[in-house]
Amino acid sequence: MFEALAVPAINRLLRGNTWALEKLQAHAGKTALLTSAAFELRLAVSDTGELRAASPEAAPDVTIAASPGVVLRVLARDEAAWTAARVSGDMEFAGTIDHLRRNLVWDYEEDLSHVLGDIGAHRLGRAVRELDRWGRAAVRNLGHAFAEYSTYEQPMLASARAVDRFVSEVDALRDQLARVEKRIELLERGEPGREP
Repeated sequence: MFEALAVPAINRLLRGNTWALEKLQAHAGKTALLTSAAFELRLAVSDTGELRAASPEAAPDVTIAASPGVVLRVLARDEAAWTAARVSGDMEFAGTIDHLRRNLVWDYEEDLSHVLGDIGAHRLGRAVRELDRWGRAAVRNLGHAFAEYSTYEQPMLASARAVDRFVSEVDALRDQLARVEKRIELLERGEPGREP
């Protein structure tokens, strides 16, 4: 079901990036299974490099499983998100999928220009880029504010300085304990006057 929505959009994106079709042609006939709690997407690569919905019985050559949070991070182009996905099967095919994920570019202004005209598409594109920049900055600032709040205002996390101080105090306590143990050992041997 999800394939009916995803395949045309992905193929349109691939046709706009002909190099991507060429990379996928090397994997013609292979099937990829992308799974998440929210969906399961089973796609097969055609001889032209475009994708088509694969049969539900088709054994996948590569399986990529990710939590919904990881899927959102991938869509937001978070480079670290891919490492959180569980990948099994044909690693060369998985590498091609990852390369496409990182390098495919949707020229949405070009697509919008057919509907809105060149000027309207450019203005909307500029607004989208500005909104994206604002959103990324807002997420980054919110993350910093939460980290600062969690560290200083409502201490759920320790600051680096507090951790260093704690480690120093533990080291000093360990050294004092070692001296006390040595003193006890000397007392047990009957050598009370010697300092360790």
